[in-house]
Amino acid sequence: MKPINIGICGLGTVGSGTVALLQKNREEIQKRSGHPIAITHIGARRDNPDCDVSGIRVSRDIFEVVRDPNVDILVELLGGIDTAKDVVLEAISLGKHVVTANKALIAIHGQELFDAAEAKGVRVVYEGSVAGGIPIIKVSREGLAANRILWLAGIINGTGNYILTEMRQGGRTFADVLAEAQALGYAEADPAFDVEGTDAAHKLTILALIAFGIPLQFDKIYTEGISHITQADVSFAEELGYRIKHLAIARRSEEGIELRVHPTLVPKKRLLANVNGVLNAVLVEGDAVGPTLYYGPGAGSLATASAVVADIMDLVRADNRHSGVPHLGYADSGYGLDIMPIEAVSTSNYLRITALDKVGVMAQVALVMSRHKINIEAIIQKEPADGEECVPLILLTHQIREAEINNAIAELEAMPEVVGSITRIRMEQLDG
Repeated sequence: MKPINIGICGLGTVGSGTVALLQKNREEIQKRSGHPIAITHIGARRDNPDCDVSGIRVSRDIFEVVRDPNVDILVELLGGIDTAKDVVLEAISLGKHVVTANKALIAIHGQELFDAAEAKGVRVVYEGSVAGGIPIIKVSREGLAANRILWLAGIINGTGNYILTEMRQGGRTFADVLAEAQALGYAEADPAFDVEGTDAAHKLTILALIAFGIPLQFDKIYTEGISHITQADVSFAEELGYRIKHLAIARRSEEGIELRVHPTLVPKKRLLANVNGVLNAVLVEGDAVGPTLYYGPGAGSLATASAVVADIMDLVRADNRHSGVPHLGYADSGYGLDIMPIEAVSTSNYLRITALDKVGVMAQVALVMSRHKINIEAIIQKEPADGEECVPLILLTHQIREAEINNAIAELEAMPEVVGSITRIRMEQLDG
């Protein structure tokens, strides 16, 4: 059997994990793929002391790996966008298949890369770009291919999920848990990419195009982070039978496609509400199969390497360069529905209002909601703390269009009895 030579660009967390996994399970991988697979060339700007590269050529210029005529499959694990894009496009131009775990690259430039690959008769595969070791892309493109995907909802950023879990279980503040997450290496020094939802939005872009056959449209995703979530919100949600999760949601309707990332109240009894710590999960509703849940580690060296190596094996198994599943899972992409602006989306809502402790305030709040035809499902009014003049009012609403609840919130915030901004968290039942 002809050996398949692999070139790897990047020797960070995922790159070193990929090297380790290919070495550790060499015999099993060969048996399953039908060919011996050898790493022959690595491009890395610096050595990784935790990675054994004995007997493997290492270049500081990553493009030497791309241009190596002995490399059959190029694995891009650099991170970032610009250099990674150049690496992938040059590999394609040289007739090499590409494996990547770069969600930002696929979300922003995926269509260009796929078009180039199609023209050259090679493939770009990207299972590791979403949810780490969970094979959600393969499931969506292949396992659920006979289904019309109705909606999906996922916890696809482990950092945010860890923070919300610790806030609930430990009664801690966002700032306190964030500092701990940074110390543990779960969050970067600048955590905005994770906690403000950008990372999840990149991944949702990819999941949506596979689920619905729509073009990549990262710039149309509504994105809201979790930095404004307080311990009070977590406690009130628990009291009402919900948990707060940072969800990525895609849903098709007759009006268009919803694409949104935001904190969400989820009933405690739902499986998704019980995904804790740094773990990920994606719930997918197909018209034939119904709801299916995929759960596991969404990041990490060997977890993501598991997806990367599986992609390599799929390429090796292919009988010819044109075999396999279409890049997006659709032979002809373009579902035909537009992405809905968030103002057109309808959800139930949790509202936390800080109001002066005066007679009649609740009646005024109810009147505002009535004027906007917003039905209230539940109300909690707490007693003021000792020495405080304000009380928290908690409202749960029935489903209402976003534009209408926004108007109601603006009117409520203009009331002299309402102090500061109102906290709004959307709600999802996730019951199919």
